Amino acid sequence: MSSPHPGSEPGPGRTAGPDPDLPAVAPQLRALRRRAALTLEAAARAAGLSPAHLSRLETGQRQPSLPMLLALARIYGTTVSELLGETVAERDAVVRATDMEPTPAGGWTYWQAGSPGRGMQALRVHVPYGSQGDIVRVHPGEEWLYVLKGRLRLRLADAVHALGPGDSAHFDSLTPHRIAAQDADGVELLFVHTLLQSPTAALCLGPITGETP
Repeated sequence: MSSPHPGSEPGPGRTAGPDPDLPAVAPQLRALRRRAALTLEAAARAAGLSPAHLSRLETGQRQPSLPMLLALARIYGTTVSELLGETVAERDAVVRATDMEPTPAGGWTYWQAGSPGRGMQALRVHVPYGSQGDIVRVHPGEEWLYVLKGRLRLRLADAVHALGPGDSAHFDSLTPHRIAAQDADGVELLFVHTLLQSPTAALCLGPITGETP
């Protein structure tokens, strides 16, 4: 039997079931919703709640479950830590070239070009020729890439695009996409995405047999 939607309200005879270990979040919820420029109705609809239920969360009459916190954090463009009022450590705004250590993963090489733990991840990437060209990626968020050197073959759903130095692409990451270098020397990219995890981790669905990248 499947579990209810993370943002769904308890039905008759069921309790809300908040996590008893979660601190009160009411002081944060309304402020973060307003910071995101969302009305009570719009935020509730996006979270799968009724406006009355979200209002009760904001006034402390009800505690949210952890799935609700995850949903609200995503909608407000923040983290569960901020929703809980936890202090976030200061992060450097500047990343020096000398601090960008190369990290090989899945045949590609990555250089971290942004601060860790933020809502976007910025990377410089080298994609060798013939590496991961048959891997289809589908995941929540958005991606932006900019070609620094070499030629890139980008497949978005059924459309294929050839990009050269100075070209860029910005797309919804739920669109199935594949990236491949067209030159023997590979291609170098600037890459920004809105997912806080490695782009070689849970983003890959695997090769599509019989197709070329």
